[in-house]
Amino acid sequence: MAKLVLIRHGQSEWNLANKFTGWVDVDLSEKGVEEAKAAGKKVKEAGLEFDYAYTSVLKRAIKTLHYVLEESDQLWIPETKTWRLNERHYGALQGLNKKETAEKYGDDQVHIWRRSYDVLPPLLGADDEGSAVNDRRYADLDPNIVPGGENLKVTLERVMPFWEDQIAPKLLDGKNVIIAAHGNSLRALSKYIERISDDDIMNLEMATGEPVVYDFDDKLNMTNKTKLGK
Repeated sequence: MAKLVLIRHGQSEWNLANKFTGWVDVDLSEKGVEEAKAAGKKVKEAGLEFDYAYTSVLKRAIKTLHYVLEESDQLWIPETKTWRLNERHYGALQGLNKKETAEKYGDDQVHIWRRSYDVLPPLLGADDEGSAVNDRRYADLDPNIVPGGENLKVTLERVMPFWEDQIAPKLLDGKNVIIAAHGNSLRALSKYIERISDDDIMNLEMATGEPVVYDFDDKLNMTNKTKLGK
């Protein structure tokens, strides 16, 4: 019976500053480093052993994965980085303080931008400062694919091809997988795995640095979900 562990990166510097982050490559805070290390210890205590690891191309997730694997003595396992596991792109909201944005647009509007399934944030154009179009890590992508902003629905649509091509076959083969990524890319995966409705997904939170363990049967139906609390 295969296991999948999802872990949102530890607290980032912009989590600490209460800013919208998205695709901006922000580092872990000191607390975030400690959260990632603590998660690795819990993985080791739980006796979880992985065959493959996946993460995004953003350093807060990459470093979290490395801390978890180092603390659990599994830094050697094969690792794949992909933009498809990046955080949801927050468009023109990226870099803005969440409290100040709520004061400007209202709490309800900001909550919808943050948590709704299919409402887009204000978009960034390809020529706008902060656009990822000219970022070298996305140089091999068609510029039309690089988003100017995403909702959870769009995030799920770009995560699913990677799930179907890379992750699901490993799980079906009985291999254990760990994914260190971001609140919304992991919410998207959880929505699919748990078959959460469009309305109910608004209430799902992914805590920083908390490993979530899924068990699957041989047809990739979820049989159990466990959180390794902080």
